[in-house]
Amino acid sequence: MIPDEVFQQTLLGFLQPIAAYLADDGVSEVMINGHEEIYVERSGRLQLTDAHFPSEHALSSAVRNIAQYVGRSVDAERPVLDARLPDGSRVCAILPPAARRGICVSIRRFPKERLTVDQLIRFGALTEPCRQFLDLCVQVKKNVMVAGGTGSGKTSLLNALSSFISETERIVVIEDSSEVKLQQPHAVYLEARPPDPKGRGAVPIRELLRATLRMRPDRIVVGECRGGEALDLIQAMTSGHGGSLSTVHATYPHDTLHRLETLCLMSDVELPLTALRAQIASAVNLIVQTSRMNDGSRKITHVAECTGLTDAGGYALTMLFEFHQSGVEAKTGRVLGALEPTGARPSFLEEIHGRGLALPAEMG
Repeated sequence: MIPDEVFQQTLLGFLQPIAAYLADDGVSEVMINGHEEIYVERSGRLQLTDAHFPSEHALSSAVRNIAQYVGRSVDAERPVLDARLPDGSRVCAILPPAARRGICVSIRRFPKERLTVDQLIRFGALTEPCRQFLDLCVQVKKNVMVAGGTGSGKTSLLNALSSFISETERIVVIEDSSEVKLQQPHAVYLEARPPDPKGRGAVPIRELLRATLRMRPDRIVVGECRGGEALDLIQAMTSGHGGSLSTVHATYPHDTLHRLETLCLMSDVELPLTALRAQIASAVNLIVQTSRMNDGSRKITHVAECTGLTDAGGYALTMLFEFHQSGVEAKTGRVLGALEPTGARPSFLEEIHGRGLALPAEMG
């Protein structure tokens, strides 16, 4: 068996053309479009580099070596690879013929140090009143969904929100690919496993989520809902496991709930739509919407409470915070604006007062 240290050194040798970018903390993503075209993302903006692999064969060797490192196979019959580099970076590779112009690779890098709430405030992604309110929501164990598009900072925000959880609680984290890093001492990390080349040995998130319910969790954190596991999470949220956190791909708060609806319908459990909507509306208490702005910055754009269903059967949302853009700075292109309270109050105000807590003064 090859020692991990040797394997890692060999792998970095294959990735030598992009080694400088993998070591650069300012680079959040490396995108390889064939062996001669490599882009990187810095501060939310794409830049074409002059780096390249010597040949398509060299790039293919790098991808196959990554696959070997994580114990998976990638070839023309199985052209998609999801993996992780030794430093924790997430890799997605697609081989021809699925990739028409040559091998495509995307490497998502994560900061070595977890982004804190104070940093989010300093970067303008969050405001102090909103921070105080989200802290209250986590303390009173409201179920929170962090929603946004690709690269909008969902996982970073989820990590930041988890800092509000008490250190006395037991937290179980379930992910497809390990990205969430908690600072609490009592955290259990579970990771899904894909099947081997013969289709055996798969451990999906759904199975881990069901097992988690028998592990006495105080909080359940699901890195991202992508499929039928959304129904299991919704049912866990409504069966006494309050304070759960997760992320989902969606553009606006209403879209978030409809996206969850669609994911739940992907499960093998058949539910009438009205019953499903009632469960989702009861389970999801708060939606924190993130967005990547035109200047590359990430900001919270909405904080919404789901208060149930309307008379027409749709989701009833109350906007508690909204981002209002006031313009764009002429010289730098920086988006100007502020995340402001709408004046609405949450329906769980009595729960907050019952714990001897109070809303931020800015919320009225």
